[in-house]
Amino acid sequence: MNKEKRRQILERLRDNNPNPQTELNWSTPFELLIAVLLSAQATDVSVNKATDKLYPVANTPEGLLALGVDGVKSYIKNIGLFNSKAENVIKTCRALIEQHHGEVPESREALEALPGVGRKTANVVLNTAFGWPTIAVDTHIFRVSNRTKFAMGKNVNDVEEKLIKVVPKEFKVDVHHWLILHGRYTCLARKPRCGSCIIEDLCEYKEKVYPDS
Repeated sequence: MNKEKRRQILERLRDNNPNPQTELNWSTPFELLIAVLLSAQATDVSVNKATDKLYPVANTPEGLLALGVDGVKSYIKNIGLFNSKAENVIKTCRALIEQHHGEVPESREALEALPGVGRKTANVVLNTAFGWPTIAVDTHIFRVSNRTKFAMGKNVNDVEEKLIKVVPKEFKVDVHHWLILHGRYTCLARKPRCGSCIIEDLCEYKEKVYPDS
């Protein structure tokens, strides 16, 4: 895909959604960090159902630490892998208190050192909470980037590197949200909704799917 076509795609996505937001519910960097940590292999809907009940009770490292592992589990048991996630939440809270005065660090290295926090989670927090031009590549973004030929790669790291390289600076902060929402609601895994896609004519996917096909 050439440079001009990529720009047109980004301009259309921007015009359609000028201020994209994560669908996870959060009001502080700590709430976002915990929500993203819980969202691995789980839907945002399931995470929001859990945190909507959890955060009014405890939404600080100190508060969650006071709940303990079993207390956290009681709020997140509807989420996949809740046992290991509860353990990581408590370990992360303890690390934040002991190493960062209870604050979420604005540092990739420090974030990735937290239990259960990998590169993707760190990218989301840096981008969404702090406005960094990072691009967290999940399954939706990986699929959209490869299927459209916008930024092709064999794995998520390859796609991230390609996106960082080809996305102009003015679009970098928001491109993560545009692509994930596009993959979640339009460019679906099994049957993409090409007929209602705003970038259909620019997409280089050869096996486009339409309602009557």
